[in-house]
Amino acid sequence: MPEGDTVYRAARLLDRELSGRTLTATDFRVPQHATVDLSGGLVLTTASRGKHLLTRVEHEGSAWTLHTHLKMEGAWRVLEHGRRWPRPTHQARVVLETEARVAVGFSLGIVELLPTDAELGVVGHLGPDLLGADWDETEALRRLGEQPDREVGDALRDQRNLAGLGNMYVAELCFVSGVHPRVPVGDLPALPRMLRRGKQMLELNKERAVQSTTGDLRERERMWVYRRDRSPCRRCGTPVRVDMQGPVGLERAIYWCPRCQPEPG
Repeated sequence: MPEGDTVYRAARLLDRELSGRTLTATDFRVPQHATVDLSGGLVLTTASRGKHLLTRVEHEGSAWTLHTHLKMEGAWRVLEHGRRWPRPTHQARVVLETEARVAVGFSLGIVELLPTDAELGVVGHLGPDLLGADWDETEALRRLGEQPDREVGDALRDQRNLAGLGNMYVAELCFVSGVHPRVPVGDLPALPRMLRRGKQMLELNKERAVQSTTGDLRERERMWVYRRDRSPCRRCGTPVRVDMQGPVGLERAIYWCPRCQPEPG
């Protein structure tokens, strides 16, 4: 699933290309909004909130928000008119056209149109956003501390605690912090430092399309442990291990070095 920095870049792209422009045509290719037409509407802004995208449109005196989520395979692309789409037509879920550009949302996991004053109904449950102007470390720590026995990897992925970290960043953050992803939150006095490192990772990568936590942008050198199971640890050479974590139906893979990140207990 795309991480917070990927969603941040998607929001910036849509905001740059659409905001302040009038929609000349719209096509919502989902059953619940198939008859909606926002043509003539003025795009005000697009903002990210964790892994959620909020595109606000003023149309016939009403304020609307297009709420989209990339989930596992979604992506937004902005193209010149007449240019061939980079994905098959049947994957398009939303098409927004202006005189200058066509924005296409492919394989979007969520497509909702709602009054702008109802946005809290879809993002109000989220914790502080690591890339948001309202980032609040104290509040994030408070939320994490409400479940001191919860494994840190699972807790950091929970968007209700803090928004923006996905499976990849959690694996990398635990490694660079020397913390096994199964360590209970309450056993981590250095948790504030971990959050600052996580924010730093996102901040560094939000400006580039190629994500890296090692500082090396070469194809196979970008990550410390994520998806490197059985490969030697970059620090000590011990084979990286992988396992599953989380409640049934919501399990995620965790990666760690047995030597650099000793298991708890």
